[in-house]
Amino acid sequence: MIVEAAGLRKSFGTTEVLTGVDLRVPEGSVLALLGPNGAGKTTTVRILTTLTKPDAGHATVAGYDVLREPAQVRGVISLTGQYAAVDENQTGRENLVMVGRLMHLGKPGARRRTGELLEQFGLIDAMDRRVKTYSGGMRRRLDLAMSLIARPRVIFLDEPTTGLDPASRSTMWDAIGDLVRDGTTILLTTQYLEEADRLADRIVLLDRGGIVATGTADALKAQIGGERIELRFTSEPELLKATATLRGESGAVAVEDLVLGLPSDGTAAHLHHVLDVLRDNGLQPERVSSHRPTLDDVFLALTA
Repeated sequence: MIVEAAGLRKSFGTTEVLTGVDLRVPEGSVLALLGPNGAGKTTTVRILTTLTKPDAGHATVAGYDVLREPAQVRGVISLTGQYAAVDENQTGRENLVMVGRLMHLGKPGARRRTGELLEQFGLIDAMDRRVKTYSGGMRRRLDLAMSLIARPRVIFLDEPTTGLDPASRSTMWDAIGDLVRDGTTILLTTQYLEEADRLADRIVLLDRGGIVATGTADALKAQIGGERIELRFTSEPELLKATATLRGESGAVAVEDLVLGLPSDGTAAHLHHVLDVLRDNGLQPERVSSHRPTLDDVFLALTA
């Protein structure tokens, strides 16, 4: 485990932000922290990156204690915050070289690493333009490239794609995937549930400062039930009759106006059986659909 935390607590005044958070992140994996605003995601990241001291609990990154060995922790991590930390009056290349020099790579090393990152993040054509002319997506890519200058073992990404258009977000996802394939560990906070679904090996769902669920995306979806069939009818009497007809054998329940939902194993045979039962009772649904739980369903079901 390259990142471990146990019993993290933090209060600001009378507001308890973290109520005892435990984390374990295997090296070379992606852990996503999900939760509503104010759940404690950013505070957790700030503690793990030595920017905030916890009131209780302890944490280590790459074996270094975040309280007793903050300098060593900072030597193996990078942090990309919610806003791009770039110098708008410099070019993209100048930003990268500057960070490389600050990281003691030396002038030749900084230039060499800058060239690698400009190519990796698709910024070659814009490398000599002032960053003030960059789009939001280009700034975020440059920001992430700057955080990789020193080849950190662990990258903390705090809502890295907030405000990006879908194409720029997809480009960032591809870049993050490349990092993980190269062995980098990533701890990601995000408000985009599809982002966690696509990138994360494991997900931790925070609410009101505590962990309410943890597991893979599929495991979390399974917690709130498997697939279900949804049948829409044209009238309330039809819906009531269909509910009475199917409740005994399938646990069918009305899920919204004129829509009946029932658990399913996802097979065509089960769907045909349900439709045959309805037909034998003189019922014909107006529309039939299959619904698999999403992380949106998990989020809404497990948080307030």
